[in-house]
Amino acid sequence: MTRRTNDLPLRVQRTIRDQQDASERLIGWFQLAVVVAFGVLYAGSPKSAPTAFAPVPWALGIYLCITLARLWLAHRGRMTPPALYASVVLDMFLLVGLIWSFHLQYEQQPSFYLKAPTLLYVFIFIALRALRFEARYVVAAGLVAAASWLALALYAVHAGGSVTRDYVRYMTSDAILIGAEFDKIVSILVVTAILAVAISRARGLLVRSVAEGHAAQDLSRFFSPEIAARITASEEMASVGSGQARNAAILFCDIRGFTGFSRTHPPNEVVAMLADYQRRIVPVIQNNGGTIDKFLGDGIMATFGAASESDTCVADAFRAVDTIIAVAAKWNAARAEAGEPELRVCAGVSAGRIVFGTVGDDSRLEYTVIGDAVNLAAKLEKATKRQKCRALADADAWETGLAQGYSPPAPAERRPRCEVEGVERPLDLVVLAK
Repeated sequence: MTRRTNDLPLRVQRTIRDQQDASERLIGWFQLAVVVAFGVLYAGSPKSAPTAFAPVPWALGIYLCITLARLWLAHRGRMTPPALYASVVLDMFLLVGLIWSFHLQYEQQPSFYLKAPTLLYVFIFIALRALRFEARYVVAAGLVAAASWLALALYAVHAGGSVTRDYVRYMTSDAILIGAEFDKIVSILVVTAILAVAISRARGLLVRSVAEGHAAQDLSRFFSPEIAARITASEEMASVGSGQARNAAILFCDIRGFTGFSRTHPPNEVVAMLADYQRRIVPVIQNNGGTIDKFLGDGIMATFGAASESDTCVADAFRAVDTIIAVAAKWNAARAEAGEPELRVCAGVSAGRIVFGTVGDDSRLEYTVIGDAVNLAAKLEKATKRQKCRALADADAWETGLAQGYSPPAPAERRPRCEVEGVERPLDLVVLAK
C-alpha cells in the first residue's frame, strides 16, 4: 500500500513539494505557449465584419494577463490548494468563454460555437494538470470542463437552436445534434478518469521513489561509494555466500596513544577528535582509489582493488599512505599550536590474493575482505610500534607497488628478517614513513 504523503518524513515531503512547484512553473509556461498559439491562430484566421463586436482579442488579453500572473506566482513560491483550484476554474471558464464568444464575433447562432475545433484545447488543459502528479486537480479540470460544455450546449438549445437527429443536417447546418454533444462530454469525463487513475498510480511511484531515494542517500553514508554503486547496479539482490577472488591491497590505519587519550579526556572530546581524524584521513583514502571497509574505533581498514578491480591497487595504497602521513603531520602541528598532545597516525600495508564478498545472514549483510593480506596488514600496523616507525609494508607488497608505477617520495629503508608478532616466520619489511 502506498504511504500517504503526510505520513512521510518532512524532508521527503519537501522534496515532493519541490517537484510539484517545478511542475507548476512548467504548467505556467505551457499555458503561456497555448495563449501564444491562440493568438497566432486568431491572427491568421478570417475576421468578422469591421463593425462586429470582437471579444476574442479581449479574452486572449485577459487570459494572457492571468497566465503571466500565475507564472509569476509559481516562480515566487508555492501556490496554495485554493489558488490552484481557482486557477483550474479560471482556465476552463476563460477557454469556454472564448469558445462561447465565437458566435458573437462571427454573428452566428449559438450552435455555431459547438462545432468549433477549439474544444480540443480542453483536453490540453486537463492534461496539463497531470504534470503536478495530483489527481484531484485533473478531476477538477475535467469536471469543470464537462459542466461548462454542458452549459454551452444547453444555452445553445435554449437560445433557439434547432435540434436534429440527422447527422448530415447537423454537419451541414447550424442544427444541434444532442448525441454529438453528449459524446463530447463523455469523452471529456473518460479522458479525465483515465488520466486521474494514471496520475494516482504515478504519484504512488513518485512518493515511493522519493522516499527510497532519501533512504538510499542516507544508507550510502554507511557504505563506501564503490559498495553503494555495486549494490545498486547489481542485477540480483545481494545474498550471503557470494564472493570473488581478487588481487588487492589492504591498508590499516591507527592512532598511537589513543587509549591513553580516551582515558584522560571527556567522551565528547574523544568523539570530536575521532571525527576530526576521520574527516581528514577518509578523503585521502578515497581520492587514491581506496574503499573504506570498516571503522575499528580509532582504526580504519581500507581496501584497494577489492570492490572494483585495479591494476594499480598496491601503488594506490602506498600513495595513500604518503598523503596520510603528510596530512597527519599537519594535523599534529595544528594540535600542538592549540596546546593539545600529539597523536601519531600509523599504517600497515600488505597485498595479495583476497576474497571479496558478503557475510552475515539474510537480516544483516556486510561486504568484507578475507585473506592472509588482511591479517598481515593489521599485524604490520601493530608492528610499527616495535619497529619505531609510522608506516610499514612487507617486501612483496613493496615490489608489487614499484612494478605498478609507485615512486616513493624518498628512498625507503629495508629491514630484512624482522619478527612480526603473530607471524611465524621472519619477514622482510619496508619502512614507508619513520
